[in-house]
Amino acid sequence: MNDNKFSLDNRIDYGIILPVFVLCIIGLISQYVALSLVDGENILYQMLKQALWLSIGLFAVIVLMQFNIKVWWKITPALYALGLVLMILPLRFYDPNVAALTGAKNWVHFAGLSFQPSELMKISYLLLLAYITTRHNRENKHEIKSDFLLIAKLLLATLPVVILLKLQNDFGTLLVFIAIFCGVVLISGISWKILLPSIITAIVLIAGILSLVATDVGRELLFKFGVKEYQLSRIDSWLNPFHDTTGVSYQQAQSLTAIGSGGLTGKGFNVSQVDVPVRESDMIFTVIAENFGFVGGALVIFMYLLLIYRLIRVCLYTNNVFSTYISTGIIMMILFHVFENIGASIGLLPLTGIPLPFISQGGSSLLGNMIGIGIMLSMKFNNDVEFDH
Repeated sequence: MNDNKFSLDNRIDYGIILPVFVLCIIGLISQYVALSLVDGENILYQMLKQALWLSIGLFAVIVLMQFNIKVWWKITPALYALGLVLMILPLRFYDPNVAALTGAKNWVHFAGLSFQPSELMKISYLLLLAYITTRHNRENKHEIKSDFLLIAKLLLATLPVVILLKLQNDFGTLLVFIAIFCGVVLISGISWKILLPSIITAIVLIAGILSLVATDVGRELLFKFGVKEYQLSRIDSWLNPFHDTTGVSYQQAQSLTAIGSGGLTGKGFNVSQVDVPVRESDMIFTVIAENFGFVGGALVIFMYLLLIYRLIRVCLYTNNVFSTYISTGIIMMILFHVFENIGASIGLLPLTGIPLPFISQGGSSLLGNMIGIGIMLSMKFNNDVEFDH
């Protein structure tokens, strides 16, 4: 009996469970503060709804951690196909309120139910990239021609997602998929003779776009390539957060003001004196910084670092490459969300509307991240299962 308990404890990674639990608690506290300012009359309903999503996410973790790697291998193509079907739904059943506010048709609103399919598609997508990479590397030697073929296969799997996100006008979420793609490609064994020029080209391209933003002629050229005015406004606000504090840079300026006003230890629980739009979701870090200061913000970042460290350990100790690729995709998904959300809040990066994992309001994001955690725990829980693909 004791041997079984010891074995079970070894198979469950409490180093992953603990930071996720702490982040979820911080999320509920932060959402209460944010919602008490903007939706005080419905705060109980909103908190119960978030708690319900959290319960669903925890249930998903418990169920998914029982799956072994053979199950994920078999169901990956079907999950990707299902994800594409769900991604089509917002084009017809989109939330008109979200579309009017953000210009994006990325939320399904049907029969009183709202959810964001792209959050679940991230999981299906990274599973497929891992599936394709594993099969390709099993069947081909690492040569330049073969590496280009692998990149082509991965791009082919990415193309439908890019098209659907373009139709939804959801550039922020597209960046997450790009991060997942880059993470899997980097560890897939592709030659640096291909990767290094690609990285240099990407850096030059980003620098070129930023230089175009600085000139009227460059902006006109970007408009012709489909760049929207609000996207350029976000770059302007990033480069100079206080250039139009009553207009396009209001959110960025207020975010920096709120974070700075928190000082070392913050103003105290539920004390918010700076108005920051959508602080219950995209700008939730401003609540933490204003209420609990540098100490609170540092604690949140430490919890994320601990979580990423434990996820990397699982990635390193998996007993097959399919699990390694999946782990990499999940790590990149969570890491990019954290880096972009907090980076945007403190002015390090442009605002993109990406939620903070386990903390921001939103059932779709919470469920997607919980599914990712469930998959990671399944690799530790079933690490003794032999996988012959």
